Order: sequence, then structure tokens, then C-alpha cells
Amino acid sequence: MTDYQELLHTIRDLQPSTLSYIEILQDEVKRNQDRPPEKAKTDEDCEDSAGKPQSSAKERQGLTNLLPAPYSIPRTLAVSPSLGGLPITPELAGNLRRILFGNTFHVFNYEWKKSFFKFREPYSDLSYALEAEKGGSRAIQMVVQANIIKYLLFTCHNNSDGCRLQSLREVDEKEQERALAAALTDILWAAGEERGVTVSLVTSGYCFTPHLDYKLDNITERLQLFSFNKKKDVRSFIYEHIQCFKDEGSHGVILFLYSLILSRTITRLREDLDCTTSHLLHLSLGNFGCHQALMNLLLTGRASPNVFNGTLHYGEDGSPLEKPLHGVLARSDVGYLHWSRELLERNQLPMVGSMLKTPKLPIWLCSINGTYSVLFSPNRCLLSDWKMEHLFHLYFYNGQLTQQSTALLTVDTHSHHWEIGVKDTQGDPEKRFPSVEMTIRTKWEGAAIDWNNTVPFF
Repeated sequence: MTDYQELLHTIRDLQPSTLSYIEILQDEVKRNQDRPPEKAKTDEDCEDSAGKPQSSAKERQGLTNLLPAPYSIPRTLAVSPSLGGLPITPELAGNLRRILFGNTFHVFNYEWKKSFFKFREPYSDLSYALEAEKGGSRAIQMVVQANIIKYLLFTCHNNSDGCRLQSLREVDEKEQERALAAALTDILWAAGEERGVTVSLVTSGYCFTPHLDYKLDNITERLQLFSFNKKKDVRSFIYEHIQCFKDEGSHGVILFLYSLILSRTITRLREDLDCTTSHLLHLSLGNFGCHQALMNLLLTGRASPNVFNGTLHYGEDGSPLEKPLHGVLARSDVGYLHWSRELLERNQLPMVGSMLKTPKLPIWLCSINGTYSVLFSPNRCLLSDWKMEHLFHLYFYNGQLTQQSTALLTVDTHSHHWEIGVKDTQGDPEKRFPSVEMTIRTKWEGAAIDWNNTVPFF
């Protein structure tokens, strides 16, 4: 019973509002004394308890539905209640769960909990770049990556293209933090319709005692909410607490996602969605992935579930739809391209509209066979001068540790059609038609693409 006793001591150290858990735990353990041992642990239990002493089966059975496995934010990353802000309410916590998962029982798994915004080494070829996870949080990290590139290329530096590119290799740790704060702020400010933002951080104690139909996750119940109506104040606050998003153990991606939802507000999110999508995350292969509505919220500030332009009132046969389908209403700073070999073979590849294909700046989040990457150009005129589109360079970063330098691609849309150079009609389709190239051709049809002595990858 050592582990159980230690847990009780921990609970006694929490706020008075959580002391009722002692009696609940004691009663529950007593009721389970005579029950047979647990036969197997869930995947979540295995993930969150790895490397920790194993308690008895009876203790585990009694505690499973009451408190989450210990996966605590380091004390240095938990803000003091004296900082101000408002503690989250049980009603808002339940609404957050519903808009994310569709219910109050699902919680973020290990892959999400360990995700934060980690940069590569300062002053390296990839000093501007984040290390992206393999799970569902990768999508959010890569959208933030695109906005970091926007800040470094087009906000900080107004020099020539070459100077801008050199600046990406000269980023020190402080500049990384400033770029991350600016990127997070820009996304939240757009979601708040440039009127107000709510930033969520984790405090040291629980803010409420949850109901029986709510599963604890040790994060949501400890949120402290800070509201701002000036963009400069948002950026200053995030920069001041940047370690809460970029340090290991901070759950930085989850905190940013909560901030995004709260800035958009639950009410506006429900208005953004349509009959095709009721919540923002979906369960796929044991992990939670992002619905297109969440990707559009990150890119445009509005959680429209579709990638076409405008609102669709009629079906393909011309008959009116029972309920309209919501698409993208305006261009944003960062664009979006989508390619999937599997969806193409099934004739289900969505047609991305011009609002996303042609953003305000030459930066694109790319969904390539379900994996997210970023394409960008330092040439702001690429999207405003058609002559620039004859022959130009794009830079490609996929977020994976295996990529050691930014890939340089030369795109030729004028001299010849890309299929002329394809001689091999057999073998691996990826080698004959690399997916990155096919993604670029969704924007520049028929373009020939030179990898400049780099082996094609995605």
C-alpha cells in the first residue's frame, strides 16, 4: 500500500477543493478489496506508467477511474495562482472536451502529452526549425513552423531574398523564443478575430472537483485563463512565459490548442462547423488526429471543415443541400496544399480552393500522404507577379530529425512539361512521381521540379 499512501499525501498537499478525493479513494479501495485482479492494463496506463514502480492489481483497479496516471508538469512550468487570470470552470472544461473529442471521457494520450515546441540547434542550418512529433500533434507543430518562417522571413527582415535566407541560419536561442511567441500570437489573434485572445497556462493545483462523468487528465482541471484585447500584450505575455510552451514536460502543444479554442470561443466554433464535422479531433490508429476544421482554424482563424472556397449551398447535381457546407472565406498569410496517393487512387482527393492555394505570403503547409511539411519562398513577389512563376525556387522542410538541411527545389513552369522526363513506366510510383512534386503540381500544374542533387523525400 506504499504507493497508495504516497498518493494520499500528494492529494493532501493540493488545494482544499480536492481533499474530498481522500474519502472517495478510501471508500473505492475498500469496495475493491475482494475483486479479482486486473487481467490487463490499457495502452494509456502502459504509456503513462512506464518506468514507475508497479502497485498491486487491487490498488490499480480502485484508482483507475478516479485519478490519472502521474504525468505531471514540472513545478517550474506551473504558474502561481497569484499571477491572476481566471480558473477554469467544470462547465468550460466539459465543453473543451466535447469540442475536441465529442465527449468528456476521451483524454490526450502520451504522444500528445509529451509534445511541445522544440527548436533545432541555434546557429545551425536548421536553427529556424522545430522538431515535429510523429503523432497527431505534428500538424499543429508544422502550422506553427510555417508562422515562425513567416516571422523570420517577412516580419523581422525586409532585406533581399539572400539576406532573408541567411537569417534563417543565424537564429540564436532568444530569437527562437521571440519567433515562437510571435507565431503563437499571430495564430491566436486571427482566431480571436483580432479583438481578443485567451491564453491558457497550468497552475499548481486543481481548479475544480470533476463530476463522475468526466475523466481527469491532470491538465485541463488545472488551467488558468488569461484574457487580452491588445495583440502586443498577448505577445509579451506569451514571450514572458515561453517556457510553458517550449520546455520538455510543458505539454506546450496542448496548452496552445486550448488557447486556440478559447480564443475562438466555443460558440463561434460551433457556428464555424457544419453537419460534416462536430468536433476537432478524430481517433485514428490509436492516436488523435486533426480534422480539417482544426487545420483551417490554425491557418485562417475560422474552423471551416472544408478546403473549397466559400459556402456550398448546392450539391454536384444542382439540387439544394439540406444544410450548407462551410469552406474558406478569405486568404490567409499561410496557404495549404494537399496530396494523397491513396485518396487519388480512390478518386477522393479534395480540390483545395484558391483561397488556400494562393495565400498572402509564399508559405504553404503541405499535407502529403497524411504527413505535414512546409514549402516556402523568400520571394514575396512570387504570388503577385506572374512572370516570377516561370522559374523559381522553393524550400522544403518536413520536421523530421533525419532532415539535416533545408531542401532547395527549382520549379520550372514554362519550358517543358514534367512528364517528358519520365521514362521509367515500371517500379515504385514514389520514385517516378515523388509526392512532394505532385503536391507542388496541385498549385503549378505541369511544373518540372529539380531537387538540385538531393534525393527526393517527404
